[in-house]
Amino acid sequence: MWRLREGTHPVLTDEGGAILNEQTGRWAYLTPTASAAVMLLLASTSQEEASSQYAERYGIGAGRAADDVRTVAEALAAQGLALGCRAPARPRRRRWRWPS
Repeated sequence: MWRLREGTHPVLTDEGGAILNEQTGRWAYLTPTASAAVMLLLASTSQEEASSQYAERYGIGAGRAADDVRTVAEALAAQGLALGCRAPARPRRRRWRWPS
């Protein structure tokens, strides 16, 4: 199930929107179609269901809708704003140590 991370505050409309990340104090601004994808993801039980509704809403093919919804979900996950989808792994930082 896709959801926004705790500490994020969405302001979503059909005309666009934004999501505030409480940890950084930054806003992620969304286009109208990205905002619609987020609203559908939040209201759906699966990404596939959201993609189906997105395709119906915009009159596009199922494959294109799935790509669009996945792109939005992964972009928000990569920014640390969402949970529940596979985002590209971030490289782990290694701590520097004094040589022994």
